[in-house]
Amino acid sequence: MKRAAAILVIAIVVGASVAAVSYYWLSPTEKFAPPREVTIEKGESFRQIAQALADAGVVRSGLALRLYGRMSLTAGQIKPGDYAFKGDERIPDVMRHLVKGDFIVVTITIPEGLTVHEIAERVGATGLVCEDEFEDAARDGPIVRALGLMPLGAEGYLFPATYKFSPHAKVNDVLAAMLARFFQVLTPDVEQRMFAAGLDPRRLVTMASIVEKEAKAPTERPLIAGVFYNRLRLGMPLQSDPTAEYELDGAKESAATAVHTSSAFNTYDFTGLPPGPIANPGLKSIEAALYPTQTDFLYFVAREGGTHVFSKSFDEHRRAIALERKPTAGKTGATP
Repeated sequence: MKRAAAILVIAIVVGASVAAVSYYWLSPTEKFAPPREVTIEKGESFRQIAQALADAGVVRSGLALRLYGRMSLTAGQIKPGDYAFKGDERIPDVMRHLVKGDFIVVTITIPEGLTVHEIAERVGATGLVCEDEFEDAARDGPIVRALGLMPLGAEGYLFPATYKFSPHAKVNDVLAAMLARFFQVLTPDVEQRMFAAGLDPRRLVTMASIVEKEAKAPTERPLIAGVFYNRLRLGMPLQSDPTAEYELDGAKESAATAVHTSSAFNTYDFTGLPPGPIANPGLKSIEAALYPTQTDFLYFVAREGGTHVFSKSFDEHRRAIALERKPTAGKTGATP
């Protein structure tokens, strides 16, 4: 009798345990409207994570989650981030999200050749941070001051790429990520090449930004850079329309008007590079500025379709302009 009673007790305990496992591990929670957000901080213990998820109602039991995490060997694979749970999920489903890193992100894609003003507009449009606050920080904020980027700020140094941010990211988080990507490009090999070419980071990104705005065909970037370096070497004005069109505040006017408007960036008015970048160049334009094509060309004019006709003399250039039916106040060197 005693043995039978003991067996019965064990059976009841085992059955209750199986029922508990089934309930806590395999029974989904109710659906949530709106989704419930839980932030997993870097360095948090699995016990803290489990308790936070239980407190939010994402799992039915923190203890059950901890047991599952240890038995499935996934407890140490959780990725920090901001998660949104819609409910109607079991503990294995919740752990799968945590291990995969299915956290909430705000994705921002920055194309090549945008200005700081245009990047601020794009960042602001996501609702992540305020457009004006981002532009102010990029122009005159503590990060750009600490990096020695004054007086023109981060123009040229915000690297074009696709970025993913926490929805709780602040202005300086966004700005620092873009600047960090740029400085990752400045490898020891790049710095050595800059030194050999007589460049510093500002001159490099300034030239790269002009190439970025001039070259519609990627394969022409090194050749366009070669033309501009030739003009610098000979003391000729760069006469680049995009420099004349550049305004810090993002104001726009036609090239035909801009080339006749005096400004610190209008390279029809002076020799040498402008005081700073006119856009934020991508890697290919930076490489073109570092490794320009060795050429005798001094002029180019745009064709329909985005490519250019290159010329060695002004007479050749004028004939190319006539052939392409371009106005004489057009691309590099077109003004008598």
